[in-house]
Amino acid sequence: MDIEIDWSDSPDVEQIPGRVSGQWVVKDTRILADGVVVNSDDYTPDEIATEIFPGLGTERARRIVAYARAHTKTLHV
Repeated sequence: MDIEIDWSDSPDVEQIPGRVSGQWVVKDTRILADGVVVNSDDYTPDEIATEIFPGLGTERARRIVAYARAHTKTLHV
C-alpha cells in the first residue's frame, strides 16, 4: 500500500533533514511514521508498540494511526 500523509501538523512525528533519508519519523526515535501506519493493517497499537517497535508506547502508536486515518483516504484500517 502506498500511503502519502502530510505529517507536518502531527505532534508525534518530525522530519529530520539528512537523517533517515529525510523521511518522517516518530519524535525522538528512528521509527518511520509510515512503518507504524503500515503495520496497523495487521496489528493492534499495543502489538505495534510492544512487538514491532518496543519503546514506541501504545498511546503514541494509537495517536499516529488516528492521525493517519484522519489525513488520508487510502488507509483502510
